[in-house]
Amino acid sequence: MIKIKLSDLLGKHKMTQKALADLTAIRPATISKMYYEETKRVDISQLNSICKAFNCEISDLLEYVPDKKDK
Repeated sequence: MIKIKLSDLLGKHKMTQKALADLTAIRPATISKMYYEETKRVDISQLNSICKAFNCEISDLLEYVPDKKDK
């Protein structure tokens, strides 16, 4: 699964979801879904805007975590 680490970045930069939405022109509802990792799809331009806002790499925002398999 892909983990979206937006909550970590917002906390690190002491920024609110609203401030990020204003800065990136991404809808607040979209930011919220990403924050709570409820989003199903992420647009490349949104990832670009968030990385630009935080001056970070994509790996700071997204992380691959292997799924746990039932035994």
